[in-house]
Amino acid sequence: MNGTRSRGRERLKAARLSPRDVAHVGSSGLRSRPMRVVLSALGIAIGIATMISVVGISASSQAKLLRELDTLGTNLLVASPGESMFAGEEVKLPEESVGMVGRIEGVQDVGATADLDATVRRTEKVDEDDTGGIAVKATTAGLLRVLRGEVGSGSWLNAATGRYPSAVLGHVAAERLGITEPGRQVWLGGRYFTVVGILAPLPLAPEIERSALVGWEGAKRLLDFDGHPTSVYERSADAAVEDVRKVMAATVDPQNPQNVRVTDPSSALRAKAATEGAFSSLLLGLGGIALLVGGVGVANTMIISVLERRYEIGLRRSLGATRGQIRIQFVTESLMLSGLGGLAGVALGAAATGVYAHSGGLPWVVPLWAVAGGFGATLVIGTVAGLYPAVRASRLSPTLALHAA
Repeated sequence: MNGTRSRGRERLKAARLSPRDVAHVGSSGLRSRPMRVVLSALGIAIGIATMISVVGISASSQAKLLRELDTLGTNLLVASPGESMFAGEEVKLPEESVGMVGRIEGVQDVGATADLDATVRRTEKVDEDDTGGIAVKATTAGLLRVLRGEVGSGSWLNAATGRYPSAVLGHVAAERLGITEPGRQVWLGGRYFTVVGILAPLPLAPEIERSALVGWEGAKRLLDFDGHPTSVYERSADAAVEDVRKVMAATVDPQNPQNVRVTDPSSALRAKAATEGAFSSLLLGLGGIALLVGGVGVANTMIISVLERRYEIGLRRSLGATRGQIRIQFVTESLMLSGLGGLAGVALGAAATGVYAHSGGLPWVVPLWAVAGGFGATLVIGTVAGLYPAVRASRLSPTLALHAA
């Protein structure tokens, strides 16, 4: 008799669900209502896509800035006149500044520019006050090498063209003057100068991009240039940058080093790269809100699913399914629903980043941590969203569920 009861209890023991069985019963509700699945997963997808695209666009922009820094280098220093101790006194760098800086140990290349009291216009018929924000500068032949710049079209000033009325335009200055190719002439300092070249963009020297450049000797002969540089650019070995910075002001003007300001143009790019994405917090917050709303939508869908499937729940419970198995079924369904939305969101966010990067000429960067974190967030939200419906489903009485159906 006791053996018969023991065998009966063994026959009534609940079967265990394999991972394959859990996946099958968990996906059954999704397969039967595909349109509801799409609409419910859409909220999750939008939230994840927003977060991935915001992080990806920020990372792509930062990668471009870092790439520019690698190309342009961080070993460029610029010496320029500072403020005099006496109000109203004009500070000038000595004429021999360029040669003095070139003798500093560790300095590899030196170049200089000087601001000229002249304007540049398309023709002499253009109003003299209509300068378009374009400066006129005298330049040494070594400037382009120091800045690691390139000539977009035409050629750079050399020993010959630098002595005669020839000019090179920064690319912004060329755009404002409507000059698209070398060989054209511009009205500069009361006479026509021939444009021999147009520069490519110079991220480390935006002041050069907005200038018309004439040769050092030509400026002395034709534009009454006194020979005092306004900016001295030097490129040194990476290991020598700090040592050069310490002595540069005293080298440029030994008698008044306090009147010399030494700056690092690459610091602006480094600061921009470091702070890139600082304004992304708001968009990340909006993406998080969209993700939360999506999670509420998943929870609502699961509750409706429990109400609609009471007969199925009651039947499974009558056939021996435990409450734990019912909970696992609905939590798995919620996880799958959120996971589908997460995968779609990752794909949409990566695609949006790719489109933005391609249109802006940026490298396409989607950080792995953002993908993993975003998808992990969807699984957490899916679990939380499915807990209450799962518990509610497991507590349904088999008899009442079958009777209500």
